[in-house]
Amino acid sequence: MTDQTATYYTLGCKLNFAESSDIGRTLAERGFRRAQAGEPVSICVVNTCAVTQLAEKKCRQAIRRIARLHPEAFLVVTGCYAQLHPEELAGLEGVDLVLGVAQKQDIFSYLSSLVKKKSPAVITSSSDELRTFVPSCSADDRTRHFLKVQDGCDYRCSYCTIPFARGHSRNGSVASLIQQARQVVLSGGKEIVLTGVNIGDFGRTTAETFMELLIALDDVEGILRYRISSIEPNLLTDDILNFTSVSQRFAPHFHLPLQSGSDDVLRLMRRRYDTVFFRRRVERIRQILPHAFIGVDVIAGMNGESDAFFEQSFRFLEELPFSRLHVFTYSERPHTDAMKYAPVVDETVRRERTRRLTALSEKKHRAFYENAIGRDATVLFEYASKGTLMYGFTENYVRIEAPYDSHLINRALPVRPTAWNDTYTALTISPYIYH
Repeated sequence: MTDQTATYYTLGCKLNFAESSDIGRTLAERGFRRAQAGEPVSICVVNTCAVTQLAEKKCRQAIRRIARLHPEAFLVVTGCYAQLHPEELAGLEGVDLVLGVAQKQDIFSYLSSLVKKKSPAVITSSSDELRTFVPSCSADDRTRHFLKVQDGCDYRCSYCTIPFARGHSRNGSVASLIQQARQVVLSGGKEIVLTGVNIGDFGRTTAETFMELLIALDDVEGILRYRISSIEPNLLTDDILNFTSVSQRFAPHFHLPLQSGSDDVLRLMRRRYDTVFFRRRVERIRQILPHAFIGVDVIAGMNGESDAFFEQSFRFLEELPFSRLHVFTYSERPHTDAMKYAPVVDETVRRERTRRLTALSEKKHRAFYENAIGRDATVLFEYASKGTLMYGFTENYVRIEAPYDSHLINRALPVRPTAWNDTYTALTISPYIYH
């Protein structure tokens, strides 16, 4: 099965992107090359997400569009949606093979031929069987690499199906992850984002700790910058914060899943902290890293979130010194305890709560950017461009815009942002300081 062409579509989280990249490498080693624009495609691989109903809807729409775009291609669907609802995806026209989470990284072994099937094959395992850690690290054409350090989750939040889709918490060894980081250096990568489902829980399967991983990664020469992706607030320890404050490589960038600013709703959600604890975590970050980026996840309109509870949550967030919100509109997930809660929040009310939280996020994010104007920083420019412009991010995740110059790609440059761009989506730098 050589000289076949492949194309890949990824929906959802950074972890999915890391795993899709690994799937691509696996197939490339076996003779599959990435299809060029307009070229016939032998196989399409779609890596799906199931975090919300909207995510599932987008997956179905994407699969139908891909099937129309590549009608002759062998269409493989995998990922969380495929793990949770394989028969739904097998029922979509054009799908030839549905693989669960345990099967996605060994995709080649399920490709006996690329002849399209009248009846799709469905191969999955139960979530209890998902106990093996499969390493992944994205590369593609991005400056940033996404390194999977952990998978699965043993938390059982009342609204979440991720433990059903991803299985038990598990991780790679520190030694194996250091080796992958060194491979990133050899490939020319400068920035690594540590990804996983619950990365602060790192070490369950190797008797190591997340702190030990950070210390070891910090010693890898050639990496300019690491970012810690979403980490549970109860697992973001003072040791981690203090280490980040003195590290030359770990960026002042944190993403914390709050989910609600109401203690009553947090109890319904079965979260492992309250608002007092969460506020102290954020204030501690601001104390030792005043200009850090602090992203916060929040869910709007979960069953049981009364008007009074939402207003409590909104007021809490108004007072919290974060940089940006990632707002999710609550979505009923089958087999979760939150489905049983009352009151059920009307869809219109959910959307209005999402709108208010999004507006609050935009206000806080703009203030965060304005605070960065005139402040020295280091930007790492990326390959992607938009017309005559190029973009990069500072260590604290401020997006920088500049006229395109290929010599700046993947270079760390000192800058001093001076103003907003015309669309208020990035800051500009003038004059350059890289000469």
